[in-house]
Amino acid sequence: MPLLILAFAIALQIFFTAKKLSPFFSLLIVAIVAGLLLGMSPDAVLKSFETGVGNTLGGLALIICLGAILGKVLEVSGAAEKIASTLIQSFGQKNVQWAVTVTGLLIGIPLYYNAGFVILVPLIFTLVKKTKLPLLYIAIPTAASLSTTHCFLPPHPGPVYLVNTLNADMGKVLLYGMLMAIPAVIIAGPLLGRRLKNIKVDVSKSFLADEKAPQKELPAALPSFLIALLPVFLITLSVIASYFVPDGLVKTILLFVGNATVALLIAVLLAIYYFGIRSGASMPTAMKWTSDAISGIALILLIITAGGVFSQVLRDSGTGSYISSFSSKFNMPPLLFAWIVTALLRVSIGSATVAGITAAGVVAPLITTGVSPELMVLSVGAGSVFGSHINDSGFWMFKEFFNLSLKQTFLSWTVMETLISIIGLVGVLILSLFV
Repeated sequence: MPLLILAFAIALQIFFTAKKLSPFFSLLIVAIVAGLLLGMSPDAVLKSFETGVGNTLGGLALIICLGAILGKVLEVSGAAEKIASTLIQSFGQKNVQWAVTVTGLLIGIPLYYNAGFVILVPLIFTLVKKTKLPLLYIAIPTAASLSTTHCFLPPHPGPVYLVNTLNADMGKVLLYGMLMAIPAVIIAGPLLGRRLKNIKVDVSKSFLADEKAPQKELPAALPSFLIALLPVFLITLSVIASYFVPDGLVKTILLFVGNATVALLIAVLLAIYYFGIRSGASMPTAMKWTSDAISGIALILLIITAGGVFSQVLRDSGTGSYISSFSSKFNMPPLLFAWIVTALLRVSIGSATVAGITAAGVVAPLITTGVSPELMVLSVGAGSVFGSHINDSGFWMFKEFFNLSLKQTFLSWTVMETLISIIGLVGVLILSLFV
């Protein structure tokens, strides 16, 4: 019976998604309906709401907001553009695919997918115009890098939520995620791009850069790179310190500054000072950047919170444990089971973030079987990008920006996302042999 009720709840979520109802509302409605049908009293459902909101926001609100602010400052100051142009110049035209791949990775770590994509689209068309290379040959590696960081690496909302829900270590998720991201990006990026270079795309009416447009002065390259990657460096340093630095003041300091929230706060303050105050921006202007950044991700934060409520209802009703029992019943590895559940939700719902959030409540009990919570985070993250199609906003964004037909979008974007998902799963299973 719980399985049927869960299937109905997911079908209801899919129905609301098809009707364009915001996931914030639909997830709350589905949580109430599922809780009541699963035998919870109204008071118990409300208690799950309170617990779910507290548990969800307590672990990720600051990280997501600080990540958004850092990305916004890098965007408006031109630091993100400087990183991209520096890498393109360094690699040269012959290695343009690798240039945009590395650019996408570095831009994708601090910036959310949509922001990074919009920033890099003019660069892609400029490169197409200057090099005379096929559009997808350059666009696919860029999109693959951005998508991979979005589903695997903190401080992106999906991974941060999963780390919090599954009690994983943020630093380990970042390190393991980077190990998985490298082969995923190479195969789903440059290698796939070469296979698609014969697809003809009309770029005559696209977003080509205007060479006559006045160029704003960009910040220096070194501080742009250092500040953008500072959180990654500090978090990685703390993981290393936890294993190799003896107990004492130095280790305490490294672990403190390597905490995800503290690392992001340090980077944000440096970014505001260097790219804002030091460059002549007033304090009110710099603070407007922060308010714009937070308002830009407010809905995402609410959606994640609603997803946390749904996950809490599944846990409190015992449904999560019931569903996870199927993993052992069918002798299916928990990591593979988690990927399948998330992939099915992704294909049905469309949103990678919502699919990951919904799956978290189902697969959380699997952690008690001894599986690594960090690998479970990455398994769900990999499943969350499987088979993107017409119910995914990213599908349409890629199609419309690059002036593709539906067939061309399926052959490029959908194949790219599916490759990232499958390669991510393989990476998780291989890492499970050593972790």
